[in-house]
Amino acid sequence: MNLLKGLYDYTRLVFHRKYYSERKIKKYNKKQLKKIYNYAIENSSFYNELYKDKVFKTMNDFYNLPIINKKIMMDNFSELNTHQLDKDEVLDYAVKMELSKDFLGYYKDKFVVGLSSGTSGNKGLYLTPKEMTERLPFVFLARGGFPLRLLPYNILFMLRVFSQGFDDINSKIVSLTYLSTMEEIDIVISRINDLNINILMAPPSFVRQLIPYKDKITTKINTIMTYAEVLEEEDKIRFKKDFNAKVIEIYQASEGQMASACKHGYLHINEDLVFIELYDEDNKLITEKNVIGHKMVITNLVNYAQPLIRYEMNDMIILDSKCSCGSNFRRIKKVLGRHDDLLYFFDSKKNKKYIFPDLFVRWIIVTSENIREFKVIQDEINQISIHLDLIDISKTDIGSKLDKKIRKELIQFDIFDCVIDIKLAEIKLPKEKNKYKRFISNIH
Repeated sequence: MNLLKGLYDYTRLVFHRKYYSERKIKKYNKKQLKKIYNYAIENSSFYNELYKDKVFKTMNDFYNLPIINKKIMMDNFSELNTHQLDKDEVLDYAVKMELSKDFLGYYKDKFVVGLSSGTSGNKGLYLTPKEMTERLPFVFLARGGFPLRLLPYNILFMLRVFSQGFDDINSKIVSLTYLSTMEEIDIVISRINDLNINILMAPPSFVRQLIPYKDKITTKINTIMTYAEVLEEEDKIRFKKDFNAKVIEIYQASEGQMASACKHGYLHINEDLVFIELYDEDNKLITEKNVIGHKMVITNLVNYAQPLIRYEMNDMIILDSKCSCGSNFRRIKKVLGRHDDLLYFFDSKKNKKYIFPDLFVRWIIVTSENIREFKVIQDEINQISIHLDLIDISKTDIGSKLDKKIRKELIQFDIFDCVIDIKLAEIKLPKEKNKYKRFISNIH
């Protein structure tokens, strides 16, 4: 680790979020966008061809650059990355790591390779240069959302897969231990107690699995950080109560670290790490708060090995007003989930309507604290199947209570006629994907 570079990163990132005005943020964004734009043209044959008839002098020019997506990125991976790495060779390396469950090490001693299945099941390859991952401890300190008074951090990091990038967070002041979310609960609790873990990092779906066993945890967990899935407000409140811990989240994707928590626990877009464009239902650029973003287009400002410029994602978020922490980094009011998680119904006039997944999450969670986990599946309009995993399986009346709750809420949207099939069954976290997917919609 380069200590001087690390301290520089920490100071710069803290200063940016705390002191940059809106004008400085826009100026910084434009400068970094031009920098990666020029670098991509010079070092990526894909971007050189894509932008051959384009110019980037003003931000309007930038907004007129072509939008790419995961399919385009993967179809042109060999030409898009700036190190002439062959897609098939990198993919073969990533798959071998996946099969062997050995996620440590660098590809060609230079790159961390991430393999994402995404929600569609289509593989995505993501490169991170070694020099970036080696600076992660100080980036983590600056944007992790953890108070410095908890140093040294004893972290248990839970995810289905690990990578050298996460391991590089380890330092004299940060101790990070990895366990798979597929590990037995008893082993997880034993590791928490034996290592005196004070920070638990895990997807919300895994934290919910720990709830029935919370009394077995003998060490003091000060903070729970969630990621990989949307953290619902109801879950946040419950985790805080059940574990007597501060609960924060980061908004992380394979494409970049989108947002992190401020000292008050609110998510702020990392304006100096990613440039995020949000568009409404009519494909108009969103500049105001409380407007639902139906499309997100991101540009990673710091990864030059695999430039992602105007890269479309299907995440849906809503922006909030300025935060009381004083930062001018845009605050996120709500992460709604992904656009392909929308549920569809016909109203009484036979008009097709969609319901956001976060509403269904709230309706389900508030029905009973006995609901440990759930899954919603939709194969046809006006029909949904809900699987409930209960802490106490004897309380079988929860299914009928939830049925009444959902029907009552749907009436508010003029939706009366629907088929709701509720099943009580154990839900296990998937072994084949990074993320547990609560919503599966087959309506297109």
